[in-house]
Amino acid sequence: MTPLEEIQHLAQGRPPASPVSYVQVTRTATYAVLLSAPLLVLYEVLILLANRGALMQVRVGADVWIKTVLAAVGITGTLALSVLIMLAGTLLVAWERRRSGPVPLRPRYFGWMIAESLAYAIVLAFAVSLTVSIIFARIAPPAPGLLAELALSLGAGLYEELVFRVLLVGGLFWVLRRVLTSKTAAYALAAVVGALVFSAVHYVGALGDAFTLQSFTFRFLFGLALNAVFLLRGFGIAAWTHALYDVLVVTRLLG
Repeated sequence: MTPLEEIQHLAQGRPPASPVSYVQVTRTATYAVLLSAPLLVLYEVLILLANRGALMQVRVGADVWIKTVLAAVGITGTLALSVLIMLAGTLLVAWERRRSGPVPLRPRYFGWMIAESLAYAIVLAFAVSLTVSIIFARIAPPAPGLLAELALSLGAGLYEELVFRVLLVGGLFWVLRRVLTSKTAAYALAAVVGALVFSAVHYVGALGDAFTLQSFTFRFLFGLALNAVFLLRGFGIAAWTHALYDVLVVTRLLG
């Protein structure tokens, strides 16, 4: 019995042939949408507080990119984007329910998913930092205002994962799967190309960082690790992993 059949079996009130596992059910779109919703709310609240009275407004680059694309088709404003994201999430959950039946919700699983994301954030931070520090000097994180940095951390987790993991890596995998016979090769190539693009865009534009090989390598490896989390565990956990990693960095909890 497949995981989706097990979920349908449980939704119909019958005991499943085998338990629906935490790993199986938390990879569904329903859990991804519900887990990432607080990131959207927290980001918008904190960024509003951080920008209050400021002459120069700060926002996550991926957030601005999406707004620019939407503005080209007449959709403008933060509220419009938030509503669009929530509508897309609702439609995705509805599609999943129609295709596979209701997903059993376990409130405790959301706590476990955040704990899992925190574990990934800590492991990735040390693993990637150690790898880069072996090759280059350790990269020191920047230190602007804490409130703005916390807001940008949460926004990066949501919007950068949406752009680089869902749209870019997911889109690349969808295209490559139709070209390559090996699913594993399609996953690997999409992950590597996505990580290269993720790292490279940090140096584009007037507000881009000054290019250094060590910072590019760090971002490439971190992007590659996030791609693996996304492909194996889904969008929700990848978004929280990214957000919590950034929070740990800007609060200096990782040193």
